[in-house]
Amino acid sequence: MAKNLPKNNKITSLDLPKWMDVQNLRIVLFVFGFILYANTLTHDFTQDDAIVIYDNMYTTQGIKGIPGILEFDTFHGFFKEAGKTNLVAGGRYRPFSLVVFALLFEIFGNNPFGFHLFTVLLFSLTCVVLFNILHRLFSKKFTSQIGLLIAFLSSMLFAAHPIHTEAVANIKGVDEIFALLGSLLTLGFILKYQENNKILYLLSACFIFFLALLSKENTVTFLGIIPLTIFVFYDKSIGSSVSKILPLLVSTLLFFVLRTKAIGWGFGNAPLELMNNPYLKLSGSQYVPFTIGEKLATIFFTLGYYIKLLVLPHPLTHDYYPRHIEMMNFGDISVLLSVILYLFLLVYSLKTLHTRRLVPFTILFYLMSLSIVSNLFFPIGTNMSERFLFMPSVGFCMLLGYGLYWLGSNYFKNTSKSINYKFTLLLTATVCSLYGIKTFTRNAVWKDNYTLFTTDVKTSANSAKLQNSVGGELIAKAGKTEDKNEKTRLLNEAIEHLNKAISIHPNYHNAFLLLGNANFLLEKYDEAIKQYNHCLEVNPGYKDAIKNLHLAYREAGKYYGEKKGDLKTSLIYLNKAYEMNPDDYDTNRLLGVANGVGGQTQKALEYFNKAVKINPSEEAFKNLSLAYYNAGDKVNGDKYAAMAASNQKTK
Repeated sequence: MAKNLPKNNKITSLDLPKWMDVQNLRIVLFVFGFILYANTLTHDFTQDDAIVIYDNMYTTQGIKGIPGILEFDTFHGFFKEAGKTNLVAGGRYRPFSLVVFALLFEIFGNNPFGFHLFTVLLFSLTCVVLFNILHRLFSKKFTSQIGLLIAFLSSMLFAAHPIHTEAVANIKGVDEIFALLGSLLTLGFILKYQENNKILYLLSACFIFFLALLSKENTVTFLGIIPLTIFVFYDKSIGSSVSKILPLLVSTLLFFVLRTKAIGWGFGNAPLELMNNPYLKLSGSQYVPFTIGEKLATIFFTLGYYIKLLVLPHPLTHDYYPRHIEMMNFGDISVLLSVILYLFLLVYSLKTLHTRRLVPFTILFYLMSLSIVSNLFFPIGTNMSERFLFMPSVGFCMLLGYGLYWLGSNYFKNTSKSINYKFTLLLTATVCSLYGIKTFTRNAVWKDNYTLFTTDVKTSANSAKLQNSVGGELIAKAGKTEDKNEKTRLLNEAIEHLNKAISIHPNYHNAFLLLGNANFLLEKYDEAIKQYNHCLEVNPGYKDAIKNLHLAYREAGKYYGEKKGDLKTSLIYLNKAYEMNPDDYDTNRLLGVANGVGGQTQKALEYFNKAVKINPSEEAFKNLSLAYYNAGDKVNGDKYAAMAASNQKTK
């Protein structure tokens, strides 16, 4: 088969040094990928790790939890209740990574080191597998050594690219790595089947493709990428190329059967909640969908921003929630440029695909793998995310690697027929160094939630979700400090972030809940009650808000009674607490005290008697005894005093 050389047809030789053989380059790639992410090994769990690891009731059971992981949707083990399947449009069924997490939990327990080590090793392995696939492919279009060089350049760029930090530094990102690794291995086995026609390769491809689908749904894009690869690199017809993926449809069907059993059919409608559907806008006090034009303009803006991040990955953030990405329209020049760019890429790649050259292949690889997370065809619950570029970035890195080779072959040749590979390697090393430095420093931000949130909020200042997350972390930190002044400072700072979140998303029930919590800890009970009631206005059945509102009423009653001496206000709040939860021991105890102080002896006895039934403790018996003495009933007073004394001896 003729090699696909540049038009001038001058590059006919490339003498790489002996050390640049396939095996050594694999080692270089593996070590390079590992070193880049080695500084994550001491990091804590972060971001969504709670959902899939340490707060997931199935993962934390280890091997015993695997049946539950396979039976239910991904969120079930975290929320521990039904009805959360479609919290994100279409639901999530990605059990394979959770099964792996369960196995890791069986070995390492709740220690994040083992999980981070596994993730970094998996990423390094993926870089090597990518290199193997690209070497196999490029050697069919170029001479063996040129193919080796371009494959190595592309794989090094992939390993170094900072856009991957979210997928690797965040343990939950393993699903992205598994999806790409499984897809590449599937491609590799299909290529071997294409060359050797051995059924074992085909069966292996089907099995691995199934596991990759169980990792993440974007694996399905390889049903298009695999025939594209065969068409371009093996000079097969379109029909012949497509026929190679027919057995993979069995794996795909089996995946969708399991997915449907766990979460139902379909990919769902986007909910009318801004944190799970960014294409909403306020109309009065209610959210309504964007117009078609507003939605498409916003989507194309994010698609253009993806390319910007691939070329210049700065600044990076883990949060692109509303309104970090604003509502856009087609009058915005950035939207128009993005539309023009993507139309050009699509038209150019399709128009030149018949040439079976590398450039249109890399573009189509990027477009096809990005399609499923673009929001153009399926709602994904957020505007965009850097981890969504993990698979599409392969196309970009192939194009960039080929571009660096092209520079050396056309402008920096040793002779008229030999590429200056040293210049090409130097240029690639420069790009990889810049990318690598950014990757290494960005990794440090993923140390823990506090570091991640407080760093990225400077970039994503208009993200309601991140402002809310920062508020939550500050409240958690305040709860752990013994310094009263520092605690007050942290809580007031949290309130600032939470107010910002609500200014962006006026119906953000979780922000109202956290505002209530912050004011509760500051002993500003009236304000806490106000915020909890706001929360329940937005989400009437919110259990945490109901529970916390009861506590706020109870503690407000105690505060006004004990510290303010305002018995009237104290009783108002305590009675509201009683209405919400009449079986709470402390509420009954405090009502007994308040009514006793107010001279309502019989009411005091009623509440103290109920408190004894709820919690027959020394304190409860003692309070009831004193109430009877105050009522002039010495017999019952002595009786419960004796019971209090007996209870103390039992202790």
